[in-house]
Amino acid sequence: MSSLIGELIYAEIDDRRNQDRPPGSDVLSLLMSARDETGQPMSNAELHDELITLLIAGHETTASAIAWALYWIHRDPQVGEKLLAQLNQLGKAPDPTKIVQLPYLIAVCNETLRLSPIASLTVPREVKEPVELMGYQLDPGIRLYGCIYLTHQRPDLYPEPTLFKPERFLERQFSGYEFLPFGGGVRRCIGEALALFEMKLVLATMLSHYRLVLADLSPEHPQRRGVIFTPARGVQMILKEKLTA
Repeated sequence: MSSLIGELIYAEIDDRRNQDRPPGSDVLSLLMSARDETGQPMSNAELHDELITLLIAGHETTASAIAWALYWIHRDPQVGEKLLAQLNQLGKAPDPTKIVQLPYLIAVCNETLRLSPIASLTVPREVKEPVELMGYQLDPGIRLYGCIYLTHQRPDLYPEPTLFKPERFLERQFSGYEFLPFGGGVRRCIGEALALFEMKLVLATMLSHYRLVLADLSPEHPQRRGVIFTPARGVQMILKEKLTA
């Protein structure tokens, strides 16, 4: 299977290189247009490795984010009803690009990633020259990590931070230093756009076609798995009804 995926990726890279048209805004086009400090583009092997990272390394993280979203949505039935009402406005077989732009769906995904971030720390930054930060003297060589979880729990940024309230993302815009589920700066996760796109489409499809309920209403807690945090019990759900043929 891995060799087949590799062949398909290399075929897509070759096809893009042979196209006589301006590059698009998709991930592969952006990677192909990138240049290092000497002005050199990525080789086919480097492009392949970056795309494999997106496809494989982001699998468990996105699946965990979707599981958390299903948990929070079904803890409060009003959230699911509001989401379904917005989805129904798009009619049957809606355009995926329209689905991912739904304001309340975006808010639900953001609130899920705020309250249950998959990673708790950002990629580290290394101090290059002596600097004072919030009263602490930092010397070269020290590594600093931003704590995503603690930032998302600050009551001055998010009143009642332990509550699941998607509306907070409809009421105001948060900066990249206040809401950072994918890290921040130039070292933020390269798979952010793909992960959010997948998350929105999967949730929209499931909610539009099936009525689900939580098998257990007791609180779900995070469990560390490697460098990420997943639902400890896996968010077990019961299929109650199929909504569409």
